[in-house]
Amino acid sequence: MLDFLSLVFVVAVKVFKKTTPNGKVTVYLGKRDFIDHVDYCDPVDGVVVVDTEYLKGRKVYSQLVTTYRFGREEDEVMGVKFSKELVIGQDQVVPMVNSKMELTPVQEKLLKKLGPNAFPFTFTFPEMSPSSVTLQPSDEDQGKPMGVDYCVRTYVADNEDDKGHKRSSVTLAIKKLQHAPASRGRRLPSSLVSKGFTFSNGKISLEVTLDKEIYYHGEKVAANIIVSNNSRKSVRNIRCMVVQHVEITMINSQFSRHVASLESREGCPVTPGASLSKTFYLVPLARSNKDIRGVALDGHLKEDDVNLASSTLVSEGKCPADAIGIVVSYSVRVKLNCGTLGGELVTDVPFKLLHPAEGSVERQRFNAMKKMQSIERHRYENSLYANEEEDNIVFEDFARLRMNEPE
Repeated sequence: MLDFLSLVFVVAVKVFKKTTPNGKVTVYLGKRDFIDHVDYCDPVDGVVVVDTEYLKGRKVYSQLVTTYRFGREEDEVMGVKFSKELVIGQDQVVPMVNSKMELTPVQEKLLKKLGPNAFPFTFTFPEMSPSSVTLQPSDEDQGKPMGVDYCVRTYVADNEDDKGHKRSSVTLAIKKLQHAPASRGRRLPSSLVSKGFTFSNGKISLEVTLDKEIYYHGEKVAANIIVSNNSRKSVRNIRCMVVQHVEITMINSQFSRHVASLESREGCPVTPGASLSKTFYLVPLARSNKDIRGVALDGHLKEDDVNLASSTLVSEGKCPADAIGIVVSYSVRVKLNCGTLGGELVTDVPFKLLHPAEGSVERQRFNAMKKMQSIERHRYENSLYANEEEDNIVFEDFARLRMNEPE
């Protein structure tokens, strides 16, 4: 019984791997999601295992590459390109150049386990580099979706300027994400607006207060609404929405999408001299917006558990307008319908939508929920895992989980 319990509580290290088509080079990564903590970012640490006899004097290079697609691929004509690929990190892995490289714990375990043909590499994201975001295409769109994505590319070549052959190259798609700070803060975002009428005395006042400044993906957004009608008009209905604001900095384009909405006539009409207090609960989810073109998502499109894109955070002293790539923000928008002649009274209250901070109780709950959602998806799939019990390392085939990974 004791032996069984000891096995249950062994913590295994999951490592993702992918091999070149000719089977001569294999790349291992400890994780696919790398977190930008605003003041610093997780390094991209991995290990390359190579058949040294296959090299015959050639070298193995690794690159950290970002692709910024800001237009539709099918609209690219006469040599016009709507994408930009940047190599933001490059290193010669074999033969190893930096023998004094500081290794991470995962790299140390992998080097010990994989033997003398294993070589480490480490990349760091540049300051203010954009987060991974994908803009959801419509059914009519062809080609790769717009957005910002990252990958680790490893190839065999005579020198670093050669692109290498496809049979001896491997690409692993990764994501750069932002998580919420450890504390959500105590500030309650709010807005107070009023509207007067040309041929009528008095005003209609609208106050909207949110119960938090930072929400986690999947949480309810609670908006407390107070309407005070001191005019001669009536409020016929109230509509509350969660709005996702997207800015594509490369082309200075901005647009918004409603990712959750609710309309209510309860308590309406709010007649002259009356008031109304009501709380709206909205849950912005990616799976509720699968048919809306342009919605910003936090990852790849073929993942069943993909989230809406997280709010873009910048370090203290920086302006949000300085952020590059695809900048995402959220607000709760409330509209009061005051009739055909009265028009609408509208206000927006900004908030942040993010992943829970690493190590928090909320993060553990979030991971458990994601795990439950993915059980059914993986239950009937053929296992391509190469399990290694020794040293508590579990190797998982990378390609199986990245179906739409760029070639």
